[in-house]
Amino acid sequence: MQLPDDPFIRELLPEFIDDWIDQIQQNFDEYVQSNNFEDMYRLGHTLKGSCLQFGLDDLAAIGIEIMNFCKEQQMEQVIPMKQKLLSTFTYVKSLV
Repeated sequence: MQLPDDPFIRELLPEFIDDWIDQIQQNFDEYVQSNNFEDMYRLGHTLKGSCLQFGLDDLAAIGIEIMNFCKEQQMEQVIPMKQKLLSTFTYVKSLV
């Protein structure tokens, strides 16, 4: 994974990453347990868009996967995405 070259984006990345880690930890399990496809889809969609703006294409791709699983009503496929997201965000943060 390669970080964006833009110094402004690199400066914002640590806070961006921390905010996403917090959001995932606060909401992901709740959406899974309540089988809330609508909010989980929205989380994936927002993740996709914001990560693309920050040049984090790998994380955006996970957001797209979440969206697709929600469209297909396959919450069991979404469950492993939490650890994948947290691991990837933690890895990116170590690069900043």
